[in-house]
Amino acid sequence: MLTLTGKSVFSGVAIGPIQFYKRPENIIKRYHIEDIPAEKKRFEDAKATALQQLHELYERALGEVGEGGAMIFEIHQMMLEDLDYCDSICNIIESQKLNAEYAVGTTSDNFSAVFAAMDDPYMQGRAADVRDVSERVLGILTGVSASTAGLTAPAIIAADDLAPSETVQLDKSKVLGFITRRGSASSHTAILARTMGIPAVVNAGDALDESFDGHTAIIDGFSGTVYIDPDPETERLLREKKRQDEERRALLLELRGEENITLDGRRIQVYANIGSPADVGAVLQNDAGGIGLFRSEFLYLESDNFPSEEQQFAAYRRVAETMAGKKVIIRTLDIGADKKADYFGLEPEDNPALGYRAIRICLTRPEIFKTQLRAICRASAFGKLAVMFPMIASLSELQQSKAILAEVQEELRSEGLPFDPSLETGIMIETPAAALISEQLAKEADFFSVGTNDLTQYTLACDRQNQKLEPFLDPHHPAILRLIKLAADNAHREGKWIGICGELGADPALTELFLAMGIDELSVSPAMVLPLRKRIRSADLHKLSPELLAPYQL
Repeated sequence: MLTLTGKSVFSGVAIGPIQFYKRPENIIKRYHIEDIPAEKKRFEDAKATALQQLHELYERALGEVGEGGAMIFEIHQMMLEDLDYCDSICNIIESQKLNAEYAVGTTSDNFSAVFAAMDDPYMQGRAADVRDVSERVLGILTGVSASTAGLTAPAIIAADDLAPSETVQLDKSKVLGFITRRGSASSHTAILARTMGIPAVVNAGDALDESFDGHTAIIDGFSGTVYIDPDPETERLLREKKRQDEERRALLLELRGEENITLDGRRIQVYANIGSPADVGAVLQNDAGGIGLFRSEFLYLESDNFPSEEQQFAAYRRVAETMAGKKVIIRTLDIGADKKADYFGLEPEDNPALGYRAIRICLTRPEIFKTQLRAICRASAFGKLAVMFPMIASLSELQQSKAILAEVQEELRSEGLPFDPSLETGIMIETPAAALISEQLAKEADFFSVGTNDLTQYTLACDRQNQKLEPFLDPHHPAILRLIKLAADNAHREGKWIGICGELGADPALTELFLAMGIDELSVSPAMVLPLRKRIRSADLHKLSPELLAPYQL
């Protein structure tokens, strides 16, 4: 038995034969050409065909994985039309008098190397996208068309890496799971895999050899482990784990429609976090009571320019209408730190997590902020929306934000455009400063939502993007829990509600503690809604020891 360890992309257990993904080989020949215009036209024709193929892939993915998952193929179309990319290819053809295939291959190598060398994991993931786009053009130029794995029976797909277009073209009825030697959990392929619900492990290493083609494998998506030729005992244990997981999922579905109420009668709201309108289907499927965090910055990250008021309005309105009166809390854009969009023109910073981000950008570039607030306010006429400001660290920041919101609402009123004048205005508690002055902030805000991911990194002075600091990044640290308790007490003194929308909201080890603190709402990933409901319905706060909260009093 060979055991491989990689990065889990989607949980679950898959058992079956390995089938290595077979790609057609594009052998790139280098030769001189005489007719430069004709060779450039060959590239332009291949590019046009590739754009048409990508459009068709987008339409197919739209039906299978939703708008968020299909977006990669729009990004690929933009890459293929990128002036720098196209100019590089045409320059090689023209200046070196070389064939289009060689020019595309060289440009692909150069551009993917640039992306791979960047510090930002998101940008590193774009190296695979450049190669994917280039391979498509090369296949058209050489006449070697792309093909799928040719599955005839259910199997676990193995590959060096899988491009997004390859993933979406797989016959999912026959794909049990996939393993790759390379890849990252933040790549578009990983996002597609999670959306499709395919158990997967990436970055399993070079020991994943093609000699194992046809051998039996087990993917443990919970631990990120792959077992090739498992021994009988390992197979027995993993089959039992698979059975228990399927049973757990089936039992959880029975909780749909049930209330989030403890054994002693305490009711709590369980909402879901989303990143795009396409995620709303998962929210409804998992029976969340609303959306506690709409990460609006993804509208900016998926665009090559500032999304217009109309584009944002359409996205927010769609979510509001689909949620049919259930609360939707939209966090204003949280660009900066690890979330970058080149068109913002942000300068490099030595410590971006402590730098120019989120509300700091909005308050110093009010034209961006006002556009988003106008879109949110207009969409509030079509459902129950609330707005939430991130990274608040002072009372003046909240007051300035509210003043800009009031200015926007007055503009809309004078223009005769409808909006909800009772729109709730809340803030994220994600800086220690906000928690420590929460008594003042609670007098100005309608609600609090604790962003535990950032609150943890700022309280412990540990960059959450730095893997070397993982042993020191303790989200259960008493200092963090004390800050949450303080914010909860101060919110309730002013008659305001408080929720948690960070990763700790889904931590079952803390559910009863949060309920005892008086947390009114927990917002988690859609898949965690029903497990959290089960945990809440089994809790009995009357039986909790009075000493439970003692360590967290300031």
